[in-house]
Amino acid sequence: MKQMRFLAGQAWNPPAFFSPQVSEAKRFYLDLNPSRNRRLAVVCGGLERATPEYAIHRATFPFFCIEYVGRGGGMVRLGGRSYALQPGRLFAYGPDIRQDIESDPASPLVKYFVNFTGTAARDLLRGCGLSPGRVSSMFPPNELEALFSELIDCGVRNTANTAGLCAKLLECLALKIADSHAPLAKSEALAFNTYQHALRHIQEHFRRLKSLQQISAECRVDNAYLCRLFRRFCHQSPYQHLQRLKMNQAADLLRKPAALVKQVAEEVGFTDPFQFSRAFKRVFGTSPDAFRRWR
Repeated sequence: MKQMRFLAGQAWNPPAFFSPQVSEAKRFYLDLNPSRNRRLAVVCGGLERATPEYAIHRATFPFFCIEYVGRGGGMVRLGGRSYALQPGRLFAYGPDIRQDIESDPASPLVKYFVNFTGTAARDLLRGCGLSPGRVSSMFPPNELEALFSELIDCGVRNTANTAGLCAKLLECLALKIADSHAPLAKSEALAFNTYQHALRHIQEHFRRLKSLQQISAECRVDNAYLCRLFRRFCHQSPYQHLQRLKMNQAADLLRKPAALVKQVAEEVGFTDPFQFSRAFKRVFGTSPDAFRRWR
């Protein structure tokens, strides 16, 4: 196994709870025995490329853990329930949760992980819908790779601020998971697909779209049902999402030296500059004229 973590010029051997069935790994280790009074402490983390025979069978684990599949496939069994692993799939476990993780020999797993503890650790997992023993998926599948890479790079640098930065990055991961998770159950797949279709439609046509009724009609979905889907999967209404896209575009246009509020309003679909100004202030907390002065 190629191990990429070194200390004082000598190779650092991984703790016993890591599998040796890994062809390549980039790992970091912080305090492996943190105080139980810490609110949130990252213990270690990394990226592992599994060998075809990779298999882990553990009755418990000393820390809480989030694992995230970047590539490849396999199987995980948590607390007696089995789930297929594929890119974008993530799962969590911790003390008193049995874990059985196996890689697909034909397509070995490449997965990220972070181990952590602290008084807020369990609540962090619950808050992102990933309580120990739970499995979820990300949409799009590569949504967490950049954040995990930043966490690993921060841990490997091992500066005076590493522990604090890693804890904050872990909280960012939890927020991203809560914001971008997709349902696993087949019964929810149709609802999520309908939501995705409407979301893409709004993102592609936000400049000309003006109302919830227009969105619903073009997506062929009932108004109330569309609102329920958006509040369920992205915690805002379709119209709020539409307004945010319009105002982000407006802010970019207002940065141009010759931009006029009336022209910008028309470009993002407002015929009334006063209505546009109210919408802009509702989203950003400041008026278009004040924003222009910040250029």
